[in-house]
Parts: sequence; structure tokens; C-alpha cells
Amino acid sequence: MADFSRPGSLYGAIDLGARKQALEAQARRETAGPQSAASASVVDVTEETFTTDVIDRSMRVPVILDLWSPRAPGSAQLSPVLEKVVGDLAGRAILAKVNVDASPQIAQALRVQAVPTVLAIFQGQAVTGFQQVLPEQEVRRWLDELMGAVEQFYQANPDARPPAEPGEQEQPAGPPADPDMVAAEQAIDRGDLDAAAEAYERLLARVPGDEDAKMGLAGVSLIKRAESADPADVQRRLQDPADIDAHLLAADLEMLSGAVDEAFNRVIAVVKRTSGDERDKARRHLLGLFDTLPVDDPSLVKARRALASALF
Repeated sequence: MADFSRPGSLYGAIDLGARKQALEAQARRETAGPQSAASASVVDVTEETFTTDVIDRSMRVPVILDLWSPRAPGSAQLSPVLEKVVGDLAGRAILAKVNVDASPQIAQALRVQAVPTVLAIFQGQAVTGFQQVLPEQEVRRWLDELMGAVEQFYQANPDARPPAEPGEQEQPAGPPADPDMVAAEQAIDRGDLDAAAEAYERLLARVPGDEDAKMGLAGVSLIKRAESADPADVQRRLQDPADIDAHLLAADLEMLSGAVDEAFNRVIAVVKRTSGDERDKARRHLLGLFDTLPVDDPSLVKARRALASALF
């Protein structure tokens, strides 16, 4: 049996699609350098530069307008959060900072009643925003929803998507990253498994056959189940063969420790010795574990044959 208490084995040897995507995204950001993406995505705006830096740029990418004041304590809290989350998008959005004390005409034109106020400008129009200090997780969620809506706009209006400007960094070959996949990556990076699951579910609602999203959702579900388990208690309960839940939890912990074949064999053994609702529960649990692996994984192919033999 796998050692459930082994430290550092949360993701084990399993190539969870969600985790793989998140690590690749993190590596891209680290390669670019911690300051480069953020500094390129932030601009201070005045009344003289508003048209160029906000309206004109919003025809290409969303511009997040941070209307702030040095007199407002909330601005000191919110502005660094905005710089961080917009910087993480690596140029897919711009943060435009407006000091309303120095540029009151901008605030008047936008009918700003209080600071801080955040507005998203896209295609020359204010499309969404908020007026309070939000925690980073909520700001990311708001921004993820905005970027998803922008991508849906371009999918519905492909001719509106602007070509790359001269000197602009070329995008890698292949289709653009799905906004919900990006949202899931970012959620996993910050440890928000619930938000990652919601993003994968949105993607699967649009593209039911997306294998990466299916793997990611199954992997997140597996991790959430295992995180709530007490390995020592599970080990003790395994002495009772009738404790089906203990054996299913043990399989979860084995999966995350890298003992994939052992996990599959454990649940298949439960399927063989049970019937009715208990057998169906074990079967469905095993199918959920199957979903964490690519369809051509050798362990998965072998376990599917073993499950079919156990059932029929």
C-alpha cells in the first residue's frame, strides 16, 4: 500500500491536466521576468493622453481604468492589486491609472462619484466596473469574466480582431488560449480550487469534449477529496473491508502519491466484491479517477479492461 503520509506528494506522478497547464503558465511568466509584463501593461494617463492611451488602445485590448486619488486610503489598497492581476495577463489587457485630483475632467466625463473606481473600457466603451476595494481573488474573478466576454466578442466577430502591430510580439502558432482555461490556470496558481473547477465547468459546457478541461476538473475534484482526508484515519479504517468509503479515499490518496495502478486495483477489487448501490458507487468513483489521466495512458488502458472483466 502507498505511504499516504509521505510529504510533498500532493500531485505525485500524475500528469493532471490542470496542474500541467498551471505550471507551464507560471514558467512563461518567470521566463519573461517578474517586472517586464507588469511594467509593459501599466500606463499613467492624463487628460492630454486619455484618447491615445485609453480610447485608441481599447480598440485592440481591454483597458482597465484605475481612477484613484492619493487622498483615498482605498486607492492605496486596490491599485497594487490591479497592477498585479493585470500584469499577470502579459499584455492581453492594459491598466490605465488616472489620478482624479490631477485630471478632474476625466472623472467628471466618466461621472465618477467616488474613488477608487475601476472601469473596463473596450472598443471605446465602458463595459463593466466596480467602485469598492475588492480582495485580489474577487478582482481576478472579475477580470477573468471580462476577458472571457472579450474573447466571446472576437469569436462572434472575427473580423473585429485587430492584426498585430509592427514590433508587437508575435503570438505563438496555434489557436489562442481559451479564456476559461486561462482562468483555471490562474485559479490553480493562487490555490483557489473552487474557482478552477468553475472555470473548467464553463469550458466543458461550451466544449463538452475538451480533454484538458475534463482532466483538469477531475484532477481538482480528486485533490479536494484528498485534502479533506486524514491519512491515519483512512489507514485505520481499511481494516474493515466493508468500509467502502475508506477504500475509495485510500485510492484517492494512492493516486496523488503516484501509485496509480495500486489505486485502480483497489477500486476494481471493491467493484468485484460488492453489488447494487455500493458497486455502482465504486464504479463511478473509478471512472472519475480515470478522467484524471490521458485516454492513452497505459495504466488507464489496462484498468479499463480489468473493470470490464469485473463488471461482466
